[in-house]
Amino acid sequence: MAGHGLLLLLDDIAALLDDIALLSKTAAKKTAGVLGDDLALNAQQVTGIRADRELPVIWAVAKGSFLNKLILVPAALVISAFIPWLITPLLIMGGLFLCYEGVEKILHSLMHRNTSQPVQPQEALSDDSEIKSASPEKQKIKGAIRTDFILSAEIIAITLGVVASEPLITQAAVLSLIAILITVVVYGLVAGIVRLDDWGLYLSKKEGAGSLVNIQQSVGMGLLQVVPYLMKGLSFFGTAAMFLVGGGILSHGIPFLHHLAINVRQFTVGISDTLTAISPLIFDGILGVIAGLLVFFFVDIIIQRWILSTHR
Repeated sequence: MAGHGLLLLLDDIAALLDDIALLSKTAAKKTAGVLGDDLALNAQQVTGIRADRELPVIWAVAKGSFLNKLILVPAALVISAFIPWLITPLLIMGGLFLCYEGVEKILHSLMHRNTSQPVQPQEALSDDSEIKSASPEKQKIKGAIRTDFILSAEIIAITLGVVASEPLITQAAVLSLIAILITVVVYGLVAGIVRLDDWGLYLSKKEGAGSLVNIQQSVGMGLLQVVPYLMKGLSFFGTAAMFLVGGGILSHGIPFLHHLAINVRQFTVGISDTLTAISPLIFDGILGVIAGLLVFFFVDIIIQRWILSTHR
């Protein structure tokens, strides 16, 4: 009887693992879009950092991302069990925050461009200036971890929607597996992207003769030429992703906006198949920009002026 009971237990475990694997695969497919935005945003966060500080910064953000998910996974399970109606409002708040950060980044970039000063060569920097540069680096890390928290929350919420009807143990296993895999994949790819220039330099300096060496040198030179444009592109797409993800959260979470997005898509049917396909992205992007401007106006103008007026 003991052997029969053990076989039943092993069969139950195998069935549970099959369910976890299947549900994890489904959740991974549904979160693939957010994963791409997460990758673009996090790669963009390390632009402008000294080459020798890129990997330490990525590692610091990755640790923050693991901590975010360590908070989000148990919180998602508690919310799912007791207050499931709270998931959508929290996501909407996160979407508004992403849109706000996108507007803030653009305005900060424009202001910085207008007041830019000549940058001193790195070798001329004193120890004091290196110490001062640590503060912006810490701010960049904190900003990246905040942004990761919002994206991680959306990933966890999407995954929770896939496993909502499953037992608690299955929910916990799938959420934990997705959280770990996505963090490893995103920050592993980010680390690879930011070190492309080093690989290009290494390959371009390959010594020797023969077709293989020539190919390696050509690939290296190509990487050195492409990487600056790639990083600029990631910076652009990272900021755009804030509006797309934030606008997408709002359009899916607010019924009025969801119906409006459907009507806009239906309006494009018959005009152009391409326009119909990309109309949801256009709608989410425009919505994200408008929402970001409104939140920025409210936070940085109305609230700040009110605070200043109360202190006079």
